[in-house]
Amino acid sequence: MSFATILIAEAVGHTELPMPAIMYGVIALIVFLFLGVATFSYRDVANRHGGRVAARERTGSSQGTGH
Repeated sequence: MSFATILIAEAVGHTELPMPAIMYGVIALIVFLFLGVATFSYRDVANRHGGRVAARERTGSSQGTGH
């Protein structure tokens, strides 16, 4: 194959992206921020339930896992 046929084959196979390349990074950043906020919202959920704390104090358990 000559150099010209390689260039022609490469030009034929080229397709445009549906949006600018930087937007893929922006979309990924938004998704990861959303997932981070959702994960952060579960912070300290176990301590919101007073029944578990009272049961832990009655049993004298210091683990807090309920086992």
